[in-house]
Amino acid sequence: MITECTLTVRTYECDSYGHVNNANYLNYLEFARYEFLKAIGFDYPESVKKGYGLFIARIEIDYKKPALADQVLTIKSKPIKKGAASGVIAQEIRHGEDLIVQAKVTWAFVDSKGQPSKIPPEWNLPGLKPDSE
Repeated sequence: MITECTLTVRTYECDSYGHVNNANYLNYLEFARYEFLKAIGFDYPESVKKGYGLFIARIEIDYKKPALADQVLTIKSKPIKKGAASGVIAQEIRHGEDLIVQAKVTWAFVDSKGQPSKIPPEWNLPGLKPDSE
């Protein structure tokens, strides 16, 4: 499953060159992952109430082109790997046809102590799995 969301670059997210500061892309990617979870029916707030969470273990980002203030960016997210307690989501940020950022985000499902935990059935949703599985 591929999800897509958009956002508009705000001026305060840009650096002295007029480009989006590289650290802000982490916020964009996080926003899109949350939208991905909602789209597949994963109730993240409820999982936190029950003592679970999704922690980010690793992010690989390739910056391809700069994004500028007032540009509308489209962020696509899709699962590319899933195990019993972790997985990887591929994400890309585009402005029109221009590829701005490519990222691979490794996540782990954790218990209330922050330890990796097998995903309980109520949160082990089909949308977390890559389409090829």
